[in-house]
Amino acid sequence: MNPTIAKFGYPTTLLAAYDHWVVLLRPAQVTLGSLVLAHAAGATRMAAVPAAAFAELAAVTGAIERTLADALAFDKINYLCLMMVDREVHFHVFPRYAADRAVGGRSYPDRFWPKAPDVTQPPLDLDPVTFAALYADLKRRWPAR
Repeated sequence: MNPTIAKFGYPTTLLAAYDHWVVLLRPAQVTLGSLVLAHAAGATRMAAVPAAAFAELAAVTGAIERTLADALAFDKINYLCLMMVDREVHFHVFPRYAADRAVGGRSYPDRFWPKAPDVTQPPLDLDPVTFAALYADLKRRWPAR
């Protein structure tokens, strides 16, 4: 396990593990359903990610988008690969919404719509019970491999 995966709550936040990638529910939710898609072996440059991992990425992003569309009906989706703080290859996945989305009986806005998400702002205020409900819903909907 690499330090970036650990930082984002692995194994507690793990939604799916693939041969080369893991998908985690991001503990600090920038938009509802924010995920982290991380290279499991911990390459620190995109050029160091093996070709097989890039081939697998199509299936992984397909599962991400199907699950988030089914659970939260996003309007757009953003993948950010900045690697400025956490050096291992990873993407922050932000589903985007023109209108509020609800989980656990509470509504959450996309505060940045229609502009780029701002990861420096405080995250959405999901209590642990709501976060667990979101995790369970996404995990239940995740397509079988």
